[in-house]
Amino acid sequence: MLEPLQDDFMRRAIAEMTLLGIAGGALGCWVVLYRLPYAAESLAHSIFPGLVLAAIAGVPLILGGAPGIVVAALAIAIVARAPGVGREVAVGVVVTTLFGLGALLALSPASPPGIQEVLFGDILGPSDVDLLAAGALALVVVAWLSLLHGRLLAGGFDRAAARSLGAAPGSTEAVLLVLLALAIVVAVQGLGNLLVVAVFVGPAATARQLTERIAPMIALAVAVAVLAGLAGLYLSYYAGTAGGASVALAIVAAYLLSLPIARLLSVLRGARRPPAEATIG
Repeated sequence: MLEPLQDDFMRRAIAEMTLLGIAGGALGCWVVLYRLPYAAESLAHSIFPGLVLAAIAGVPLILGGAPGIVVAALAIAIVARAPGVGREVAVGVVVTTLFGLGALLALSPASPPGIQEVLFGDILGPSDVDLLAAGALALVVVAWLSLLHGRLLAGGFDRAAARSLGAAPGSTEAVLLVLLALAIVVAVQGLGNLLVVAVFVGPAATARQLTERIAPMIALAVAVAVLAGLAGLYLSYYAGTAGGASVALAIVAAYLLSLPIARLLSVLRGARRPPAEATIG
């Protein structure tokens, strides 16, 4: 268990995955509760051209991902205004177009060797900039989610009641999407364009199976994200598999394991519940 920790690259990978797990687990709970997994996947795929251009130019991927998010958002807004085109259709059209454009750029003669890292990430080789960005992301996500906790609760469970209480569910959801976009741009460096969504959906979905209260759900999602990340890195170290794919596999395994546990907990809760006639009056 301690052997991998003797290598500097593993210590750095564990540090980055821990920071991404904190951000992904906490933010992912609201992504799941607000039913935004499709938005998360769309944001990840829509920045693919920007990531490829950054790789071709030899600059950090974050410099290509950030403008890519803005371009995708503007494109979706423009397409959605067309008569007879709804928001989901606009998202589908724009994301498919941008991902196809990114694939064309990745297959061009100008693309450098190792372009597959854009798709699958390089969690085993984080730079100092990557670690600083992951740390800053964790701080920003935790701070903003703590600040918006009450509004997120109100808007996530009863939008009509939230408006009557003075909260603005639309604005709160917009802030949530901005945080999600920022998190994807930072995390895509390590987990890749195809796998980054796993850390923002899988741990939260796992926690949602095991608890119905938001505070335990967030804590459990963070724990699942961090432990699954650690398990994936150890799998990659000993089995020689890709780091990002191993982490995603561990997250999926955690979710599948939560299903029978959730059923068992449901049975236990039902057994402890008093009979209906005993609760009347």
